Amino acid sequence: MNQIIEWIHRYPYATVAIVVLLEQLGVPLPCYPLLLLAGTLAYQGDASGGGLLVTAVLAAVVADTVWYVAGARLGSRALRLLCKVSISPDSCVRQTQNLFARVGLRSLLVAKFIPGLGAVATALAGAQRASVPAFLAYDTGGAVLWAGVPLLLGILFHNAIGEVVATLGDLGRKGAELVLAALALFIAIKLMRRWLLLRELRMARVSVHELHAMMARGEPLAIIDARLPAAQSTGGRIPGARTADEHLQTLRSQPLLEVVVYCACPNEVSAARIALQLKKAGFTRVRPLRGGIEAWLAAGFALEYAAETPAG
Repeated sequence: MNQIIEWIHRYPYATVAIVVLLEQLGVPLPCYPLLLLAGTLAYQGDASGGGLLVTAVLAAVVADTVWYVAGARLGSRALRLLCKVSISPDSCVRQTQNLFARVGLRSLLVAKFIPGLGAVATALAGAQRASVPAFLAYDTGGAVLWAGVPLLLGILFHNAIGEVVATLGDLGRKGAELVLAALALFIAIKLMRRWLLLRELRMARVSVHELHAMMARGEPLAIIDARLPAAQSTGGRIPGARTADEHLQTLRSQPLLEVVVYCACPNEVSAARIALQLKKAGFTRVRPLRGGIEAWLAAGFALEYAAETPAG
């Protein structure tokens, strides 16, 4: 542990740059504790506070630009990749889309403060073809806030942070093991929560080909779009799909109606949650759509848009 602390003291800028870059690219590293320590170093005169801030911001913007380019070139595939490798993927796309729908690129100012949303927000900005200068301006502003807060806290609470570092240094190998154990526990809790969620929402799915065949046969269906209204209006819907509220009267009058729920999130979590709620409310023939709207598009099936939606 003493060697690690000595390395941070000797190479503060390189350490900050590497850890911030990797953390923003998706590697689960303890970036905030490092920035707190960097703030303490700045107070002690071992590094320049302004230099550390610029280093952290540049590293974050470089990583974010990588995800922006990935989003611009790969579109929704980049978002799916991000959510599959994330520790808590199942709500990140929906949360970020919600934030984008309300405030647009301004969401980049706060996205890094919300676990799981930082990289997704930058990839979504690329997927939506946001202006490069506007993206860089907002992303830089968000990086300044994100990195500036722990650096400032490190300066303000340098005594307390210094005591913690000194204690870990005195513990030597045991201090390093304590830090690694805390990180492992954090990751384990996240993975356990994800597993419990997926276990709760485990139920039979319907494939896009099954749904398309049912629609072609004219079978009575209630197709529920669980995405945000903004995503539905701009990205189109599966023909005949409505929101749960729009289908509510029909469902109440026909409780045995076949219901298919879809979303655009990994593991169909939003769709499965709504399906579970409907099942608890007494609707027995409810299934999420496997793969969601992305699987529907990948199969080559058409969407309908607001102007094409039939009155009903």
